[in-house]
Amino acid sequence: MTPFRMGGINKFGGTGKAVWRGEIDGVTISDLLAAWGSPLFIYSEHTLRHNYDNCLRAFSARYPRVQLAWSYKTNYLSAICNTFHQQGALAEVVSGFEYEKARSLGVPGDSIIFNGPYKSREILRQAIADNACLHLDNLDELFMLEELAQEAGRKVAVGIRLNFDTGYTEPWSRFGFNVESGQAMDAVWRIQSSRQLRLRGLHSHIGTFVLETKAYAAQAKLMCEFMRLAEEKTECRIDYLDFGGGFASMNSLQGVYLPPDQVVPSLDQYADAICDVVLEMTHEREAQGLARPLLIIESGRALVDDAGTLAATVVANKRLPDGRRALVMDAGVNLLFTAYWYNHAVTPTAPLEGKPEETVIYGPLCMNIDVLRSQVMLPPLNVGEPLLFHPVGAYNNTQWQQFIEYRPNVVMIAADGSTHLIRRKEDLASVTAQEELPPHLAVAFGKNRPRLS
Repeated sequence: MTPFRMGGINKFGGTGKAVWRGEIDGVTISDLLAAWGSPLFIYSEHTLRHNYDNCLRAFSARYPRVQLAWSYKTNYLSAICNTFHQQGALAEVVSGFEYEKARSLGVPGDSIIFNGPYKSREILRQAIADNACLHLDNLDELFMLEELAQEAGRKVAVGIRLNFDTGYTEPWSRFGFNVESGQAMDAVWRIQSSRQLRLRGLHSHIGTFVLETKAYAAQAKLMCEFMRLAEEKTECRIDYLDFGGGFASMNSLQGVYLPPDQVVPSLDQYADAICDVVLEMTHEREAQGLARPLLIIESGRALVDDAGTLAATVVANKRLPDGRRALVMDAGVNLLFTAYWYNHAVTPTAPLEGKPEETVIYGPLCMNIDVLRSQVMLPPLNVGEPLLFHPVGAYNNTQWQQFIEYRPNVVMIAADGSTHLIRRKEDLASVTAQEELPPHLAVAFGKNRPRLS
């Protein structure tokens, strides 16, 4: 008899696509796991650089002035950030921590865009001194920045974050100044009347994993209309329009039943939606001999997601009461936070024999919600066999948790095929390094030590 091999040719023909993957950028998964252990995050430097170049090409081919900014909150591992900075990306940060991280990597202040609803007085003072690009989120922040600018004895150029209803995405009205209510224009008047502040740019971010490109066309139209009105009313001059990010990656969003290659727009389609509108609505600037506004894109997920893979190993098999097969892996939602909203592709690292059946994939945590995939078709797997989860480069290494299990090694495969450790796995010393034990609690048990026998 011939064993059944998943993905092999049968009486109905072939599957049309590979159903296993044994290497990444020419490096075998077995060699990576032997060297660095399981579970293991694996990043491709080649994919990171390719994605950046592809995004820059998509926009710069359609608009004369474009600048990309790397979204730190998507993945702030130093090797990831510096790969994009080497390609020419600014740093886009949303907290004091991320700002300090960018500066520690050698990013000059004037190459940092500082977004976010909370910026402490201390970090704003530092950002002013560093000449960072500051985007105001609320009036209290505006007033505080005025005080700090006066304290520094200088006039500070700022941008403001706008929120509005595009008609295609849920309005993110908790961030920035609302356009429809007049709040945003009030903020423009307040900035322009200030002795300490000057309005330099407009920023908006309409959502996350946005699949409808018409939303970006609407965003561009609203931002350009607001720019024109603000310049006419207050005689300010807007230097740049920052469109944030939100572009989708080739992941399978739960609740969306078509495959990603049928529903996720290309970067060219996102660029078309934005650039066509901005070109049309800023043509009068060229007629007046003025430069069009700089277009800033703060993409994160679309640049890094498919560069990251999680390799995990089967540690147990189970048969559930309803008859379904279940696997327990050595990685769970503590590492793969995005499993809560994506159906990540699950791929064996070698051809598997046996008939595929519905399988639930669990992690190792003592929590019922530790589910990596609630349903996936897989052949039988033995303890010790690895599976790949992909794409996982976005938000997992920033939202992972030190919970129950240690966080693992993270490696990057360089463009020349060499492999580098970019984050060392945790151990007891690293996890407890910030703890302080009061002297009277230094001894675990007193004379009445409990015993099980």
